[in-house]
Amino acid sequence: MSRSTFLRYFGSKEEAVLGAFDTQAEQVADALRARPADEDDWTALRRALDTVIEHYHQDRGGALALTHLVRGTPALCSRQLEKQHGWCPALAQALAERGDSSRPVTLAQSVRAAAALDCLNVALDHWTASDGQLDLVDLLDEAFAALSDSGPR
Repeated sequence: MSRSTFLRYFGSKEEAVLGAFDTQAEQVADALRARPADEDDWTALRRALDTVIEHYHQDRGGALALTHLVRGTPALCSRQLEKQHGWCPALAQALAERGDSSRPVTLAQSVRAAAALDCLNVALDHWTASDGQLDLVDLLDEAFAALSDSGPR
């Protein structure tokens, strides 16, 4: 494929690799809005992130190869973290909409959204380091528990 043909479909090499991540923010936000209204924000965030890790279970080998590529390539890693940082407002807004949607997003909701994404990244780092041998669901649960009152000390 020629460079001009490639760039007609993708704005950059990074976008070719990371394009699949573009829809995940809205998927997680939709899953978050669908969580029970009486569920606490932290639990709702944890469960909403199941939409992200579902792909890792469906195609463990492909997901592991992609994660190794992204984590091992500074430009890709940086761009992915930048994209993911952009998820924070959508997730905080989804948290706000679970309560009284007429209220603005609170600082606490923004912090929880950012912390949830950090938990996801730490869990993915450990999963990748284990070459997918560790269970990603367990790692994500452990990461969330580490920041909750009931987490291990």
